Amino acid sequence: MKNTFKCLFLFVLASFSAMAQQKITLEEIWGGAFRTQGMTALEAMKNTNQYTVLNFDRATKSSQIDLYDFATLEKVATLIDSKNFKELEGVDSYKFSKDEKKILIANHTDHIFRHSFVADYFIYDIASKSLTKLADFKVQEPTFSPDGSKIGYVYQNNLYVYDLAAKKHTQITTDGKKNAIINGVTDWVYEEEFAFVRAFDWNAASDKIGFIRFDESQVPEFSMDMYLQGLYPTQNVFKYPKAGDKNALVSLHVYDVKSATTKKINLDKYNDFYIARIEWTNDANTLSAQILNRHQDNLDLLFVDGNSGATRVVLNEKDKAYIAVTDNLTFLKDNSFIWTSEKDGFNHIYHYDKNGKLKKQVTTGKWEVTSYYGFDEKNGTIFFQSTENGSINRDVYSIKLNGSSKTRLTAQTGTNSATFSPNFQYFINAYSSAKNAPKYTLNEAKSGKLIKTIVSNEALETKLAKYDLPSKEFMEITTVKGHKLNTWMIKPKDFDATKKYPVLMYQYSGPGSQQVNNDWSNSDDYWFMMLAQQGYIVACVDGRGTGFKGADFQKCTQKELGKFELEDQVDAAKVFGSYAYVDKSRIGIFGWSYGGFMAANCIFQGADVFKTAIAVAPVTSWRNYDTIYTERYMQTPQENASGYDNNSPITHVSKLKGNLLVVHGTGDDNVHVQNTMKMVEALVQANKQFDLMLYPDKNHGIYGGKTRLQLYTKMTNFLKEKL
Repeated sequence: MKNTFKCLFLFVLASFSAMAQQKITLEEIWGGAFRTQGMTALEAMKNTNQYTVLNFDRATKSSQIDLYDFATLEKVATLIDSKNFKELEGVDSYKFSKDEKKILIANHTDHIFRHSFVADYFIYDIASKSLTKLADFKVQEPTFSPDGSKIGYVYQNNLYVYDLAAKKHTQITTDGKKNAIINGVTDWVYEEEFAFVRAFDWNAASDKIGFIRFDESQVPEFSMDMYLQGLYPTQNVFKYPKAGDKNALVSLHVYDVKSATTKKINLDKYNDFYIARIEWTNDANTLSAQILNRHQDNLDLLFVDGNSGATRVVLNEKDKAYIAVTDNLTFLKDNSFIWTSEKDGFNHIYHYDKNGKLKKQVTTGKWEVTSYYGFDEKNGTIFFQSTENGSINRDVYSIKLNGSSKTRLTAQTGTNSATFSPNFQYFINAYSSAKNAPKYTLNEAKSGKLIKTIVSNEALETKLAKYDLPSKEFMEITTVKGHKLNTWMIKPKDFDATKKYPVLMYQYSGPGSQQVNNDWSNSDDYWFMMLAQQGYIVACVDGRGTGFKGADFQKCTQKELGKFELEDQVDAAKVFGSYAYVDKSRIGIFGWSYGGFMAANCIFQGADVFKTAIAVAPVTSWRNYDTIYTERYMQTPQENASGYDNNSPITHVSKLKGNLLVVHGTGDDNVHVQNTMKMVEALVQANKQFDLMLYPDKNHGIYGGKTRLQLYTKMTNFLKEKL
C-alpha cells in the first residue's frame, strides 16, 4: 500500500509537471486558441446614457446590435437581430443617425484597400422595425445628414445624396472615373497615410456638404499581377505616387442641397498641397480644413465661408521636421476649439477661441497625450489618455479646461483606454498589461472608482497557466553612445544564467511607433514565448525615431530614415552580447514592413553582430514608397538623394555574411513586391546566398486560410536551422 501510494504520488507529480510544461504550438497560436473576449464594436450613444455592442450568435449564425445601460450594464434591448431579416445575412458594421432613431447597416463588405470598402447598406428604422435597402448597388461611406432626412454616399467615384422621404437619389458629381477623378472619398495614398476614407462632411443645418475632389489623372500607375483568379493572370492597376512623383491635384468644394449648386473654394495661394482633414464647425456656414504643404512642416487651419467661399487662416503651425495631423479638433458651443499639438516638444491639448487665439495650453509636461476622449461642457472637463505614468503605459485622466484639477482615473499600471457615456458620468475602461489579460470595467468618470467588471478573461488566464509561459521583463538599456532605450526581454522559463542562449531581436522602428508597450499579448508575442520555450531569448528595443518620448527623440531621424535606427539596433545587440548568458555569435533580428527594412539593413550593415535576419514585406529603398509617408520624413529624392540611397538595404547587399530570409506577398498594394525583387537582383549580382518566400496574391498582412501558420512554421524552422 505504501509503494502504491508512492507510485501514485510520483504519477501525479509527473502529470502535474508535464501539464505545467505544456508547450505552445503554432497551430494553437494561429488557430485562435488564445483569442481574448472583448466588446465588439462598442459604441457609446450620444443622446441616452447607453451603449451598443455587436454580438454574434454562433448557433443561429446571426448578428445582433444590442443596447445596454451604462449605469447598470444590463441589456435594455436588441435593436436588431439579423435572423429576423432574411435579406440582411449578418451585420459587418453599423452607424447611427444623429437622433439615433435609424441605423445604417453594412453587409457583404468587399474591401478595396486597408480601410476602404464597398458594401450593401440597409436603413433600419428602430421604432417601426422596418428595413430598407439604400441602393441596389454597393456604395462607400454612406452618412446620415444631422437631421436624419438624407444620406450622402459615394458610388463609382461620384458623390450622391439620397432623400429618405422622397426615396430619391441625386447625383452631385458626374466626372468620377477610376484612376482619374475621385469625389468624396480619398485616393490610395491619402487613405493609407492620412488614415481616412470619407472625404465629405455634412454641415449642422443639413443643407450643405463639403467635399474633396481628387484629380489623379497625372499620378503614375502601379500594376500588380494577380495569379490565382483564373487561367491567365489579371492585373490590378491603381494610382500610386512614389516619393518625388506627382500627387493627385486636390480641390475643396461646397455643395448646396437646396439650390443643387456646387462652389469650388479658391485655394490658389497654395501649391502642391494636401487637404488632410475637413470638418464643419458648430457654425453651420463655417467649414474647417487642415492644409499641409508637401513637406508637411507647415499647416494652416482654414475656416471657409459656406456661402461666399471666402477663406481665412485661424491657426498656423510650423515644425523643423513635420507636423502630425490631429484628429482631436473639437468645436465647443461658442465655436472655440480644442486642438492637440507637439509644438512644445510633447503632444498636448490646447484651447483656442473661435478666431484662433490661444486661450490656454491645457496639459503640460514631459509626457504625451495619446488619445482625446471628449469635453464635458456641463462640468468644463476634458478627458484624455496619456503616458504620464511612463512611456510604455497608458492611463485615463480628467482635467479642467483651464488646466486645473488633473486627476488620474485608472489605477492599474498597463494600458487603459476609455469609452465614455454621453453625459460623462461613466466610462468603460479596457485594461490589460503584459501580465494581465484584457478586462472591461465600468467606472465613475468623476473619480475613476470601479463599479463593476463587465468582461474579463479569467478563463484564458487559467488556460494559459497550464503552459507556464515565460513573461516579458521590461527594462531600459543604455547603449555605448549613451542612448537610453525602452526594452523588453523574454527568457526561457528554466533560464540558467550559466548557459549561453541565442537571441532573436524583434523590432519595427518606424517614426512614432512603439513595440515596447505594457499590454496583453498578440499572436507574435505567443510565437516569441514559444521560441523561449525552445531555448531562445527574445528581445525588443525601441530605438531613436520611435514614439511617445517627445519630439526630439522621435524626429531626430529626419532626412535619414534608417541611420540612427540601425545604430541603435546594432548597439543594443552589442549590449545583449555582453551579457554572460548570451551567445553573441548567435544574435538574429526579425521585422515586418519598416521592421523588414531594418532587419535587412541590420544583417548587411551589422554583419559582424547579426548572424541571421528575417525581413518580411521590407521597404528596400524609400524611392519605392509613397509620397505622403516618405516625404514627411525624407523630403523628396530630388532634394535628398543621399538620405535615400545611403540607408537603403540595396546599397549594402555586398556586406551580407549571415543568413537572410526575405518574405513578401505578391499582392501587396502598400510595400510593393518590387522592393523585394530589386533587392533580390542586387543580392544575385553580388553573388550572395539567401532564402526567399513569396506568397501569391497576398497583401501586406500576408494572411488567409493557412497562410500565417505556414509562414510562421517556415520562420521557426529557419531560426532553428540558422540561429
